[in-house]
Amino acid sequence: MNSQKSWILCCFFNFLIACVFGLLMRFMYLFPLDFLNYSFLLHAHSHVAMLGWVYLIVYVLIVHFFIPKEKRQKPIYNRLFWLTEFSVIGMMIAFPIQGYALFSIVFSTMHIVLSYIFCRLVWKDSLRDKSPSQRLLLVSILFMILSTCGVWCLGPAVSTLGKQSAFYQIAIQFFLHFQFNGWFIFAILALFLKQFQEKIDEVKFKKFYFLMVFSTLLTVCFPVRWFIENDILSYINVCGVIIQLCAFIYFYKMLQPQINHFKSTLDKTTKMVYSLALCSLFLKVGIQMLTIFPNLAEVSHQIRNFVIGFIHLTTLGIITGFLFGILLQNKILSSNFVLLKIGVKVFILGYILTEVLLFLQGLFFFFGEGSIPGYFQNILIFSILLVVGLVLMMSSIIKRYSYCHSK
Repeated sequence: MNSQKSWILCCFFNFLIACVFGLLMRFMYLFPLDFLNYSFLLHAHSHVAMLGWVYLIVYVLIVHFFIPKEKRQKPIYNRLFWLTEFSVIGMMIAFPIQGYALFSIVFSTMHIVLSYIFCRLVWKDSLRDKSPSQRLLLVSILFMILSTCGVWCLGPAVSTLGKQSAFYQIAIQFFLHFQFNGWFIFAILALFLKQFQEKIDEVKFKKFYFLMVFSTLLTVCFPVRWFIENDILSYINVCGVIIQLCAFIYFYKMLQPQINHFKSTLDKTTKMVYSLALCSLFLKVGIQMLTIFPNLAEVSHQIRNFVIGFIHLTTLGIITGFLFGILLQNKILSSNFVLLKIGVKVFILGYILTEVLLFLQGLFFFFGEGSIPGYFQNILIFSILLVVGLVLMMSSIIKRYSYCHSK
């Protein structure tokens, strides 16, 4: 249990650093800092958020829920966690200083190699019980391995065609698509379904599962379409988006009989966090439906505010929302602590306000209205809420762990 406590604290530390990097980037729009390179900071922010927070907290929860007790106590899991954290700290230091260069590439590659070891361990040690959550977990691992094919293409892409080439850009988008929509979303849903005690309707689950896998494979055509002019890619994406909508209709139907009982077992804070995660998830599906319209599909990646808003919707709303919910529901984070409750609420407020402002500014650009007055000042203030929320949550976790330790 002690190792799990230090793991969780470590994940929150990474999350806080990623948020501070994000805050610095918003600060630099108002007050440029000559000693910091904005694009280097952006690489640091995205890598630490994705690989230091999301990847590692998913690691912790998969080990906690899917690996039998006698196997998860093997020293390999603890060693692997800290080696992975070492690679994250390497990226945390290297990216702001040099951007994509020797050291940051070494640490990023190290992270991928360690993730393969983790995949192998989970595949070997997790229960082979054919339960819905288990099947989602295994497919999430396959998606993670698939996503890294994009990374291995980056070297050849740079050496043959250069960084500006379509091949290089597609390799990055391939990696990001299958990391977020494949590995992370499937792993989160696997962990979420694990929280349902009663048996899930097998027929509805199978429909959800196959439609979801199929739509994830098809919708990779959407980012590829940005770099290759081909209408067939648009049609494939439209099919993928419609299939995804059908998948989530089955997801809702599958959980509907248990929702009231599930809600009755949760406290107020956990309910609020799960509601946020589910709303963000259905909002994401809705936004993807809009890409069916060609002119909207076109501007979706040209207006930067929409891109950032959508990435944050996925990482902060869906993924972090579900993760917080699972941590609170299982008392891994204790909502009895007032500090934690306040921290969660401040964080959620910061998330909602920054999202509203990002999408609103995107709409202003879309309709040719220019900038919202005071946009950069306001988004900086709202981003401070995210950092304050995390600091309060971390203080509560440290307080709780030291309290338990003293007892």
